[in-house]
Amino acid sequence: MSSAQQRLSSIANQLTGSTGSAARQKILAQNPDDIVITLAVRTPLTKARKGGLKDTPLDELLVSLLTTVREKSKLDPNLVEDVCVGNVLASGAAYIARSAVLAAGFPETTAASVSNRFCSSGLLSIQNIANQIIAGSIDVGIAVGAESMSTNSDDGAPKMSDAILAHRLAGQNTQPMGQTSENVAGQFNVTRQQMDAFAAKSFQKAEHAQKAGWFDDEITPIRTKVKDPKTGEVKEVVVNRDDGVRYGTTPESLGKIRAAFPQWAPSNTTGGNASQITDGAAAVLLMKRSRAQQLGQPIVGKFVGATVIGLEPRIMGIGPSIAIPKILSKFNLSKDEVDVFEINEAFASMGVYCVDKLGLDETKVNPRGGAIALGHPLGCTGARQVVTALSELRRQNKRVAVTSMCVGTGMGMAGIFVSEH
Repeated sequence: MSSAQQRLSSIANQLTGSTGSAARQKILAQNPDDIVITLAVRTPLTKARKGGLKDTPLDELLVSLLTTVREKSKLDPNLVEDVCVGNVLASGAAYIARSAVLAAGFPETTAASVSNRFCSSGLLSIQNIANQIIAGSIDVGIAVGAESMSTNSDDGAPKMSDAILAHRLAGQNTQPMGQTSENVAGQFNVTRQQMDAFAAKSFQKAEHAQKAGWFDDEITPIRTKVKDPKTGEVKEVVVNRDDGVRYGTTPESLGKIRAAFPQWAPSNTTGGNASQITDGAAAVLLMKRSRAQQLGQPIVGKFVGATVIGLEPRIMGIGPSIAIPKILSKFNLSKDEVDVFEINEAFASMGVYCVDKLGLDETKVNPRGGAIALGHPLGCTGARQVVTALSELRRQNKRVAVTSMCVGTGMGMAGIFVSEH
């Protein structure tokens, strides 16, 4: 076993903390220097190229969401010192981020930046703002995750040098994401039946949550324009709900869908058991507890910490299975002390593997469904999961959530958040 494998094995063995209850109490304790969340909100998630946000480019998506944050928080916009936007696909994202911040009504003194670590970009933006506050660089910041997959295509890996292509690990980054899903299914014996059953549960949970109104306090409606593809007519609409949830989905109905990647064995991945291509954005407002109390801001949650880890790119999907133990070990928590796990369902193959590998209570995992049912706007997901997790913790009257996702090029990221509503 290599030293890297030994390190991963050591992390994976730390799913139970020796002083768990004390560790949990420690993260639940309220201290003046805590990094708290005073507002957490998201747009609806809609089908790329088909849904309500298909004609809403990234800049308009950001202006709408940031305007909502400014208005809903009732915070003096002059106090917001930085906005970090997690985004993966947009060309000129740095121009767009800064311009959208200004157009949304923030002053010229509010800075902006872009974070890109593929599917974890939204969580990375939260970590970046939190770290700046911890370091004393800023007092107040907004973390955003946003993606318009309708207007920005994912072209996959660019052309790379022979030195990279010849490298055992680096060369794996030319593999498309669908191939990595099949690699996970093949290497870890995840069957088509398991994948369809996992995906069906995601749709069923999302259907129940949507019908019960659980998403209502997460979502801020967006007024936008949609072009009719047949007539060319442009209409103004209000988009107020996720549109990717397929009611009545069963393992049997998913079992009828043909393989999406027949060129790669075992060809278990389909359009029904993989994350949807989606448009959407999410944002959280962050500051220290002492500052929030001084400003009279409502504290809805606390950022405890986040971490990242790498693994073989060819099986990037299993990232949460090592990122989650790593973040738990850093705070000496056991998995049983976590009330909700939001794990991004990039593919059912990785979802099945990670839940099984970690031995998680399935009722705690994505209680409102995940990316298979709701969609996966790449840069948005890491922030969207936090908004969802805090809302779900409030609904259940629970406290601790872990968010995690696999990351393209072979990484996993995870974060811990506490509800204080």
